Amino acid sequence: MTTIDLPSVHPFLGQDIKDHFVDGRWQPAASGGTFETVNPATGHRLASLAEGGKADVDAAVRAARAAFEGPWSRFTPYERQRLLHRIHDLVAANYDELALLETLDMGAPLSRTLGFRSFILEAIQFYASQVVNTNGQTIENSLPGQFTTMTLKAPVGVVGSIIPWNGPLISQWFVLGPVLATGCTVVLKPAEDASLSLLRMAQLLQEAGVPDGVVNVVTGYGQTAGAALAEHPDVDRLSFTGSTETGRSIIRASAVNIKRLQLELGGKSPDIVFADADLDRAVPGAAMAVFNNTGQICYAGTRLFVQRSIQDEFVERLAAFSKSLTVGDPLDPGTNLGPLISQKQLDRVLGYVSIGQEEGAVVASGGARLGGDLAEGYYVAPTVFADVSNTMTIAREEIFGPVVSVIPFDEADEALRLANETPYGLGGAVWTRDLGTALKMTHGIKAGTLWVNCYGAIDPAVGFGGYKASGYGSKGGPEHVDAYLYTKSVTINTD
Repeated sequence: MTTIDLPSVHPFLGQDIKDHFVDGRWQPAASGGTFETVNPATGHRLASLAEGGKADVDAAVRAARAAFEGPWSRFTPYERQRLLHRIHDLVAANYDELALLETLDMGAPLSRTLGFRSFILEAIQFYASQVVNTNGQTIENSLPGQFTTMTLKAPVGVVGSIIPWNGPLISQWFVLGPVLATGCTVVLKPAEDASLSLLRMAQLLQEAGVPDGVVNVVTGYGQTAGAALAEHPDVDRLSFTGSTETGRSIIRASAVNIKRLQLELGGKSPDIVFADADLDRAVPGAAMAVFNNTGQICYAGTRLFVQRSIQDEFVERLAAFSKSLTVGDPLDPGTNLGPLISQKQLDRVLGYVSIGQEEGAVVASGGARLGGDLAEGYYVAPTVFADVSNTMTIAREEIFGPVVSVIPFDEADEALRLANETPYGLGGAVWTRDLGTALKMTHGIKAGTLWVNCYGAIDPAVGFGGYKASGYGSKGGPEHVDAYLYTKSVTINTD
């Protein structure tokens, strides 16, 4: 395992950080308590972070409200756009450090986190373009007399955001981007397992010229700091990515002041392979639809439906591909898959592997924790289950690990029925050379984001979102930015 001098990555690594980033400066946690953040590749401590609670969230929301109503509200669209351009350049200049920090904190291979450079910079530029692309309308009316009617767009106010641990470097920009583009302010609560890239980004934003209080970060646990943010009566909008169970709690908490919500929740996405598919593309494509980020992706294609006539060949090739992947040190350029985020997640994944075997599914490859040089980290081999039915637990519940369930089907209508037999609706894909089949599937699958002959391709200008128990609200695209604004209808008597 590669050794690294932590302070050389960033000075707060290896330290006891007892402060939150609030109102443009570091402020001590009200409780004075801390919790450890751990490198999942080694199980060793990276730093201690401030344990936030209600008092800390209250202070951050007050700072965000004061900033929203203060000088930030007088920034012109040009000034906000120019600020985003400065941020773009500063993030570009510091990106290697951010990527390394993310890899140490949540375990994704450095090749993966470095690979997100273009996406994140494109996202910042996209949101910069949307600053001057949100407009009201003048509307013809049928009122008696002389009236002019129009609509105006205005920022919703203070935004709360609970960021997931499976990719905070990207996830934060699906909040920071629209916040800065529209003139809102934000309180971010990162996941306790991966907070470091948000804290570093807050520093960079301050350096770029973001006014005090516009962006605030409170670290801590979901059941305390996260719950306080979700329930806060002075938070106007909340963005959450995480489990469906927690999403339901946030919906209930939003009733305090009828918050606007954007929720990206759980998934059990179908990935459908027809016999006419190009298997040289479909096998690695379907594998990495699950194994990317060690399976810790909400829209992972974990229910892999394969037409029965090619099932045996496909499983054999899929198992061989999974065995060819290098699982190991995230800092090694040759590593394909890193560790799971925590011991808790490792236990969860291995628990599902055991359940799958107990229910009669066959492990075609993987299915065990990795030892040797990787024994101290939270590593599990990429796992392929064959002989799975759509009613098994591993085909019904979100595992959030590198585990794929291969389920056979005979005809397109059967595949469509099986694909939709789930409470979730986040993503889905189809592999086929037949355009009619592809269109039938994409029109029929009940999910917010679909792919044909590919998986997981996301563009910030297009966006993605969920359906059914996978949540609602877009991430990316003009619709996403518009959700940070509200519409004022104006009627002027000109008689």
